[in-house]
Amino acid sequence: MPISHITIGSPAEASHPDTLKAGFSEFVSTLIFVFAGEGSGMAYSKLTYGAPTTPTGLVAAALSHGFALFTAVAISANASGGHVNPAVTFAAFIGGSISLLNAIVYWIGQLAGSVVACLLLRYATGGMETAAFGLSTNVSVANALVLEIVMTFGLVYTVFATAVDPKKGNIGMLAPMAIAWIVAANILVGGAFDGASMNPAVCFGPAVVSGVWDHHWVYWAGPFLGATIAGLIYDNIFMSEPEQLPVTDY
Repeated sequence: MPISHITIGSPAEASHPDTLKAGFSEFVSTLIFVFAGEGSGMAYSKLTYGAPTTPTGLVAAALSHGFALFTAVAISANASGGHVNPAVTFAAFIGGSISLLNAIVYWIGQLAGSVVACLLLRYATGGMETAAFGLSTNVSVANALVLEIVMTFGLVYTVFATAVDPKKGNIGMLAPMAIAWIVAANILVGGAFDGASMNPAVCFGPAVVSGVWDHHWVYWAGPFLGATIAGLIYDNIFMSEPEQLPVTDY
């Protein structure tokens, strides 16, 4: 992924109506995703009277996040590319698919969508807590960082393979479906250890509304590192043009 791919962009580009529409699309999609994902956890907590996470709760979280992400990606794909995740946007920026200033518009939309979703949830549930992400017992910061790196690597690699690669062909709804499935599967893996964020926006809203910021940086560093590694590998191995060997006439 050559450094020449990276562009800063211009203020005029970032304020263009199409860019603002894309940012608003990311706001709406992230709001829908976080409202359903975080809300399902709150509903489960209410039904089980605040009992600790159980296998049933983990499966419910995986399903709700998978269904919601499929929808969120599908409805914003045409307007913004369906990132719904600051880490995905960062990988797109590193790969040259989006300029830095445009990425900032996306990030603002994604983070704002998450915060608004959590505020709506707190109001609609009569003041229930929007629980912030945190590490489980005996899970260290290093453990959680590796989990977030690997899980986000799988997510962003899937995004590049199904939605970014120009050779993917016309795969229609397969892209959002594959993206939703890998997130749901990763929640089954990491949910019991660190909540399985893979998405800084998902943990940002609950942290803002709850005021709990313990180990919050892990949920930014891990996804951004995993996204960068996935983007570098996929772009340089599968999307780069092979060099033509010189032809010699004998």
